[in-house]
Amino acid sequence: MSHLKTDIAFGTRAVQEALNSGREIERILLQKGEHNDLFKEVVAEARRQHIPISTVPIEKLNRVTRKNHQGIIAFLSSVVYASLDNIIDECYQRGQEPLLILMDRITDVRNFGAIARTAECLGVHAIVIPDKGNARLGGDAMKASAGALNHIPVCREGNLKQSISYLKSSGIRVVACTEKADDLLPQQDLLGPVALLLGSEEDGISEAYLKLADAAVKIPMSGQIASLNVSVAAAIGLYEVIRQRNS
Repeated sequence: MSHLKTDIAFGTRAVQEALNSGREIERILLQKGEHNDLFKEVVAEARRQHIPISTVPIEKLNRVTRKNHQGIIAFLSSVVYASLDNIIDECYQRGQEPLLILMDRITDVRNFGAIARTAECLGVHAIVIPDKGNARLGGDAMKASAGALNHIPVCREGNLKQSISYLKSSGIRVVACTEKADDLLPQQDLLGPVALLLGSEEDGISEAYLKLADAAVKIPMSGQIASLNVSVAAAIGLYEVIRQRNS
């Protein structure tokens, strides 16, 4: 994986080149309204590659760049996405017990980077994210991760519900970290293949994902504040997995 120097491509030709070259694209912003045939061809190719697309007013595009964007801007990724299937298969082939992080709408780039840094340090095999609603993995995320995103695979999945079901069918327990849980983290058996599910900074884990999880745990706390920063919660949860594995 390599750090890309350019975070955006703008204009139909530049975006077309990015699509044709195989560059990883986070998402594309399109200006509302009618466009020419080349523009439509570029959009069709982006959809064929399953790249998230948002149609927005021109003011939003102008906030990204005042240069001649021609109504289209592509946000380029600083990571090369990995296949979740391949990650799981490789773990089992090497005789390892998979350890994964699932992120449900972690939007703060500093939180994302901090989680990636901790995950890489503790030997997590991959981070799994939805294709929409998460922090953009540009240069800021790479910097916040202290370069960890160069080393830990990131899997971008179109449907996190399907991914959770796939993990469960692959023998991996999905454990949700949430203050809404009744069970305490240290009391949960975290041995064996595990995927820790972390939720949005705003409203936590989506109810649909909580229902699919094999277990839900909360971190014991005795202070007045009822919740932890999600990157801190991720570190504590991962450390508990490693502690149990090494006991």
